[in-house]
Amino acid sequence: MKIFREKAKEICTKSQYGEATWWELLQLNLFLFLWKECAEFSAKNTKLTSLCEQANLHVISEEEKKAMKEQLKDC
Repeated sequence: MKIFREKAKEICTKSQYGEATWWELLQLNLFLFLWKECAEFSAKNTKLTSLCEQANLHVISEEEKKAMKEQLKDC
């Protein structure tokens, strides 16, 4: 069951950013119908995404990630 939960979390996250396929969304909806605790996770994840958008938060670029990794190597 843990494998299904982890996969559902992954699909849930992908769906928040419009990256989930229709098949993944179908699987997620079926899973959420059967497991209410995971439906709560999905609802909280949706709310978190909405709050991040409202706060105008953004993800750092790949170049910024590489620069940070290089700085950490030097420490």
